Amino acid sequence: MDAYAIDCHRQAARIAKDCREWAVQNIRPGVEVRYILESIESTIRDRGAHPGFPAQSSRNHIAAHYCSAPNDELTYQVGDCVKVDLGVHVDGYVADTAASVDLSEDGRWAPLVKASADALAAAIATVGSGVRVGEIGAAIEETIEAAGFQPVRNLTGHGLGRWKVHTPPQIPNYADGSGPELREGMVFAIEPFACNGKGYIRECGRAEVFMMVRPPKKAKGLDRELLKAIESWRGLPIARRYFQNHDEQALEDTIGKLARQGSLMRYPPLVEEEGVMVAQTEHTMYLGPDGVEVLTA
Repeated sequence: MDAYAIDCHRQAARIAKDCREWAVQNIRPGVEVRYILESIESTIRDRGAHPGFPAQSSRNHIAAHYCSAPNDELTYQVGDCVKVDLGVHVDGYVADTAASVDLSEDGRWAPLVKASADALAAAIATVGSGVRVGEIGAAIEETIEAAGFQPVRNLTGHGLGRWKVHTPPQIPNYADGSGPELREGMVFAIEPFACNGKGYIRECGRAEVFMMVRPPKKAKGLDRELLKAIESWRGLPIARRYFQNHDEQALEDTIGKLARQGSLMRYPPLVEEEGVMVAQTEHTMYLGPDGVEVLTA
């Protein structure tokens, strides 16, 4: 990790931190989810950076990947357990962060939110050069279970790179053997998900998040202008609402053709299988010569 790269990660992380804190203060019953997400992305752009992936806010049993459609009118409700997950990139170098908000009137989700946050703190205390990712997962699992909850076992933390939101190593949220070692110079995100069920998620619903995973093949009728706009994100995740200036049917046709040929992946919402509540907390960190630096703290 050269000085320029880590400086870009730090710049992205400062913006991400500010956006996360603004969101936590402004997520309230009656507020439109789309307003929060579009405001986050507008702030990112106003500060000279770009979204590392579409801002997302998932409620209750939806663990991740709820991303508002262009005309989404969904609002937060009293009693919600809300996650807000956002990414920022500066010249392709990404920072990723998330927090949870308890919108219940009686604080019923506060212990769940705290379990996720405490697990992240325990994980960070474990981080060091030569530490295996399984040790981090064990710290997360132990902390969440001690609070009376379960970690979501099929979601993980991950490395971060240039134009890449998910790179090795995967960092589990439970004790999963030993796994690869962390090494000096790595930038990665740890994101404990805590729930009051068994802790497994599945895909459910219409995808609003997409990502180009390989160069497109030539296809009859493929909208070249739209393809150029999609490719301009250089493999970072995108959302339908990024393309509201384009013809809606042309966008759907292009997404469908790219998906069928395997060039574009769809990412639907991820829901907890038992329909229970889920909380998430996430920081991006840099493992430098002086130890771990939590960039989004």
